[in-house]
Amino acid sequence: MKYIRIGAASLNQTPLDWQSNQRRILEAVQAAQARHISILCLPELCISGYGCEDTFLAPSTLARSLQTLKNIEPHTQNLIVSVGLPLTYQNRIYNTVCLLVNGKIIGFVAKRYLANNGIHYESRWFHPWQTGIQAEITIEQNAYPLGDIYFNCGEVRLGFEICEEAWVANRPGIKLAQKGVDVILNPSASHFAFDKHIIRERFVLEGSRAFSVSYIYANLLGNEAGRIIYDGDLICASGGKLIAVSKRFSFSDWQLTSALVDVDLTRMAQTYTSNAMPNLEDCILLPFDYPTIYPHTISTTLPSWECSPSIKEEEFTRAVSLGLFDYLRKSRAHGFVISLSGGADSASIACLVRLMVELGILELGIQKFCQKLNIPCLPNLTASDVMKTLLTCVYQATENSSITTQQAASTLAETLGAEYYELKIQKLVKTYTEIVSSAIKRPLNWEKDDLALQNIQARVRAPSVWLIANIKNALLLATSNRSEAAVGYATMDGDTAGGLSPLTGIDKAFIRQWLKWLETEGPVDLQPIPALALINQQAPTAELRPLNTHQTDEEDLMPYPLLNTIEKAAIRDRQTPLEIFHLLRSEYKEYNESQLLNWVERFFNMWTRNQWKRERYAPSFHLDDENLDPRSWCRFPILSGGYTLELAEMRDKI
Repeated sequence: MKYIRIGAASLNQTPLDWQSNQRRILEAVQAAQARHISILCLPELCISGYGCEDTFLAPSTLARSLQTLKNIEPHTQNLIVSVGLPLTYQNRIYNTVCLLVNGKIIGFVAKRYLANNGIHYESRWFHPWQTGIQAEITIEQNAYPLGDIYFNCGEVRLGFEICEEAWVANRPGIKLAQKGVDVILNPSASHFAFDKHIIRERFVLEGSRAFSVSYIYANLLGNEAGRIIYDGDLICASGGKLIAVSKRFSFSDWQLTSALVDVDLTRMAQTYTSNAMPNLEDCILLPFDYPTIYPHTISTTLPSWECSPSIKEEEFTRAVSLGLFDYLRKSRAHGFVISLSGGADSASIACLVRLMVELGILELGIQKFCQKLNIPCLPNLTASDVMKTLLTCVYQATENSSITTQQAASTLAETLGAEYYELKIQKLVKTYTEIVSSAIKRPLNWEKDDLALQNIQARVRAPSVWLIANIKNALLLATSNRSEAAVGYATMDGDTAGGLSPLTGIDKAFIRQWLKWLETEGPVDLQPIPALALINQQAPTAELRPLNTHQTDEEDLMPYPLLNTIEKAAIRDRQTPLEIFHLLRSEYKEYNESQLLNWVERFFNMWTRNQWKRERYAPSFHLDDENLDPRSWCRFPILSGGYTLELAEMRDKI
């Protein structure tokens, strides 16, 4: 039997942060050496950062990446380690993985299948390497193999599937298996989306079984560049069996997991699937002495929350909490400010900040948590003390604000431990309306000026809350959700004001569901927040019309679950208005045909009319593959025909 210890490390990198990226890589390498790991897989493009965008095209980015690689090289003694970096060859840039063996650069594998769907845009910067082609690159007068190659290190053959390559039908693992590869490494930068971990685990397990290999998967960790959150997934499998997994959504700089594999065992399985002799023409032969290792039990126990029946709520909680934490520290802001309305959206964001603090302290301890956020850690500091420093909530009342929302906002802020201010802004609203009334020589009224009178209240709130954020050198969080973004049900420069919009990637129906779960259950290892009862008992409302009108969001728009169904069908599934009407008629029998027709028409009219708003939203987190962000996922023209013909056809055919 030939036992070797394989390992994978997730890294919380930052684009172009050369020194810190190098430090985290070296810390993971040193930890692997201390654990006597023989083969270590690090994430894709971990030297430069995956999210460098157009700076991948800058010569300095390529030069710095190579210099960092050279800095790492001598620190890889007694180890085989893969590190990702952009590399230029014959005036083209490639997404590559460098294999370092025992303190030396050995060669570079170039990515063959680039990720170009939705949030990924790799072909803008990189060229795909042609399958089956090998070349040679000279770096500082040293020649190295480059391209579609694999390696024989100490008579253990290693090959690569780089992120997207494992998701395609003709995955490289098929050919690697034909060449008798023993271990496949998958360095990845795979964005978080709900349930995506399950898909990754399937292709790792299936790859290890179908190819009769040991398989190492390593993903990035945290909010690397602003919009994308990486869960730090680390998975090791051998011969179709899961042998090691990591905790996801860690607040640490890096994580390491390892497992013991028997190379001879997977080789025996290969003899049943192929009797062909491996082709060694593109194999790089290397001397390497594996340390003597004795087998022991490897634990694959998942964190308890991974087994929770509320897995989507748990994933949402942990993904956004980590996203906020990294955004805060990497932007070097001194905290968050929220315009807390007493409604569901702003309450959700305030709770997520509290959960960020609790989860971070639970994992790191309060001293290290504060250190990472550059907060003074005084003796006897508590999570509530940290919240007072990090979160400021501002309730701004007009004459249309109710006692219900005021009590909900103040109670929640006190429960969470946030700094809390109440501002009366009715005088400001009145001043603006009087100035404009004087200019146009008529009084404004609700019959003629409904939308304008609603919007001025929302906009008047923005300068005050921005002022507080500026005073505190804090980041103002916008409170719009995806359902509002879809139909433009938001006031530009009002409730959309902010530097980050944490909820624009998630729909209102889920937010309401999540808040009810948080009120009564909450995440594993944390307490629920009963004060949310004051939020959850309300019908969502903007509170911008007079109180006696009893304004609600769903009266202005349509029921949120139904809006969510239309949005998915229209934008994700690209169905026509007529097709969507038939879908709604089968799923929502409690509504008559006239209502359904009106709501479909309303959605498409508001969707097309408000693309300019979606272009102006603050950056948001990508949480599922139904995002509407025009800068990273869903592109739509600002000016269009507005589905006029399609809506008319729908009416004609019903």
